[in-house]
Parts: sequence; C-alpha cells; structure tokens
Amino acid sequence: MWNYEKRLQFPVNITRPNAKIAQIIISQYGGPDGEAAASFRYLSQRYSMPYNKVAGLLTDIGTEELGWRCWI
Repeated sequence: MWNYEKRLQFPVNITRPNAKIAQIIISQYGGPDGEAAASFRYLSQRYSMPYNKVAGLLTDIGTEELGWRCWI
C-alpha cells in the first residue's frame, strides 16, 4: 500500500533553531487537533458505525492518516 524511502522530499538546512515554531509544528502532529488525534478518532469511530461501507471508509482514512508516521 505504501512505499517507504528514507530520504527527504526537500533539502533541509536549519541555520537558526526556533523553539516557538518547533512547538507549533509538534502540536500539529501530536496535539489535540493534530494528525495522530485525527487518525485515532477515525479508527475509534468505525466501531460504532452501523454501516459496513462507512466503517470501511473510516478505516481507510484512519490508516492513511497514520501512514505519514510510518506506524503501519
């Protein structure tokens, strides 16, 4: 389903670390409105879904959201 290559999409050159911007970026990944929280919401909502097609769709969306973290 996914193809993982350990390389950056764009070159990164950090000249001055900025803790405030780093905190904002980290909160988008793991904060309450971040990618991880969204994927866990999709995956947990599928269990209460009465329609199999919609439950399958929630599973697909949840696993796709987790794909960026290479958890799957």
